[in-house]
Amino acid sequence: MDRKLLDILCCPASKQPLALLAAADLEALNRAIAAGGVTRADGSPQSEPLAEGLVTRDRRTAYRIDDGIPVLLADEAIATAQVADFPR
Repeated sequence: MDRKLLDILCCPASKQPLALLAAADLEALNRAIAAGGVTRADGSPQSEPLAEGLVTRDRRTAYRIDDGIPVLLADEAIATAQVADFPR
């Protein structure tokens, strides 16, 4: 993801800055998705693993990146509290 774009992106709900999900974060999230235990903010299941993602500064909310495009819709946010082993 372009660094200049990343510098201006923020969470649509909390307005917190976003950072790229680290490999360990992404792996933990994808394990939980594969186990079927992850839903989006709108209640729909997140069934597809994330290739890339963004996380808020407080690490409570993650957003997926599809084909290099951040999906910053509040309804599609993923609460990281759903992931028991999400690194803090």
